[in-house]
Amino acid sequence: MALKRSLETNHSHVMGGGRGIAVLLLRTWVGAAAVAALGAPGGKPLAATPPMGWNDWAHYQCRYTANTILDNARALVSTGLAARGYDTVTIDDCWMQKDRDARGNLQPNPKRFPKGMKPVAEAIHKLGLKFGIYEDSGYATCGGWAGSGQPQGGGKYHFLQDARLFASWGVDYLKLDACNVYVPPGETKEEAYRKAYAAEHAALKAVGRPIVFSESAPAYFQGTPEWYDVLRWVRHYGQLWREGTDIATYHADHPDASRFHSVLWNYAYNLPLGRFQKPGNWNDADFIIAGDRGLSLAESRSQMALWSMMSAPLILSSDVAKLSPEAIAILGNRAVIAVDQDPLGRMATLVRRTGEMDVLFKPLANGDDAVAVLNRSAAALKVELRPAQLGFAATSACRLDAQNLWNGKRQSDVGALEAEVPSHDTVIWRIRASAACGRPTRTGTLTLTDNVRRRQHSLYGYARCLVPGSVEACSGAAEESWTVTPQGALRSSGGRCLAVAYGKPVMQACRAERAQHWRYTLLGNLISAADHRCLGTAGGESGSQKLALQPCGHNLPNQIWSLPN
Repeated sequence: MALKRSLETNHSHVMGGGRGIAVLLLRTWVGAAAVAALGAPGGKPLAATPPMGWNDWAHYQCRYTANTILDNARALVSTGLAARGYDTVTIDDCWMQKDRDARGNLQPNPKRFPKGMKPVAEAIHKLGLKFGIYEDSGYATCGGWAGSGQPQGGGKYHFLQDARLFASWGVDYLKLDACNVYVPPGETKEEAYRKAYAAEHAALKAVGRPIVFSESAPAYFQGTPEWYDVLRWVRHYGQLWREGTDIATYHADHPDASRFHSVLWNYAYNLPLGRFQKPGNWNDADFIIAGDRGLSLAESRSQMALWSMMSAPLILSSDVAKLSPEAIAILGNRAVIAVDQDPLGRMATLVRRTGEMDVLFKPLANGDDAVAVLNRSAAALKVELRPAQLGFAATSACRLDAQNLWNGKRQSDVGALEAEVPSHDTVIWRIRASAACGRPTRTGTLTLTDNVRRRQHSLYGYARCLVPGSVEACSGAAEESWTVTPQGALRSSGGRCLAVAYGKPVMQACRAERAQHWRYTLLGNLISAADHRCLGTAGGESGSQKLALQPCGHNLPNQIWSLPN
């Protein structure tokens, strides 16, 4: 939920490791049969494709009632957005009271929900939609209302009791925030957080209702080394997770304040995390504010295209009834949504980055591919992309059939993708390569995300590019393009491979030998198959840095890489 606000509220509490504690909770609350993952009706796993829907927070914060929620649910149906997949209506923070009732149950705020919560859920279900709700893994929510977690100073959890209540209301989706998590003496923040999320996971299994579980734990570790540890374990408990900063919220006193910087920042921190994602496990870059105040139509197209290229959840947060026809057309674009909902579930590869643009490439399940170009600059940008730049065979016989997904224009048998991309806009194509192209290799930038601790003033986000021998600010130069081979070699655009010789990283003519093979780990390390050390950089955190082989450390910022997916 609102991380900016929640970090102010959350004084000294963060994260959780304790696998033993999690296993104990699972064994205590549920039998072995119930621990098996509950799937959606029909045998599909929960959230087999990225969740879609609507949430009140980024537009309303706490300024809502039951009528607000139901009005937006009805607007999803009347605008046709529900039919396009936006089918889950989630109530965020502030719906409950600060105190529980005499039996320890959560109580809806009577001013917001005078008839209680179940009638709201039933009304949403009657519209053919799913119902989602918010809680917190701490002793209080970010807004200070009753949480499910352990009280400050120790005491009883309410995860199972609350999960049973949610199931009785017909909840289909739970967003669990992480403000105010109590960290008992002797536990680390990570252990406390992991214990809480394992407890919620076990509770949801115990109630026997398929409930999609959205976790906020990683967002409370963004900018710390533990961030990657949390990203490693959340996938075992839920179906999607927030990793960082909240998307900028709408404020009625400044309704037209630009929010595009927030879209670019969330895109930037989400994009390098493709290794954590697969069907049923989704990196959540936060709400879709496309079409709402603070974004132009071009910027709205950019958010939809970028989120879809990342296979990110598409969860609207706006006043749906006030969306313009142009905004609804952007949000409801079937072809762009199909890229997001593609069952392969792959995040896009960053093919190229300059100060003005990003080029993204994404394989799709049916053999097609998607390509997008973001123009972050203030002027229009002309682009020309040849198949070889995207990882296809470098031959004139390689041709593409392409469709621009915004205007529907189709081109057949072309040798390049060409477009003029307006300022702050993103063009997105679906392409089909000819047989002469072969299947694309894993080609793109190798970025070092070592400045995760700093929010850059530019709208790059954090990342620098590997070139032979060093790491440099990304400029879009040809030498920033690498291919990851099936054997684990890293081949430069110049045709030479990164190798280890005499204990140092060097460039060599490519050949099949262990000295040129690298193992890529979930935590982002590139480990030499020859001497088992990690590829890193020597020197400070900015400017040009030379490559070095180093003993592998735990989440060292100069050893964490993002590779083509």
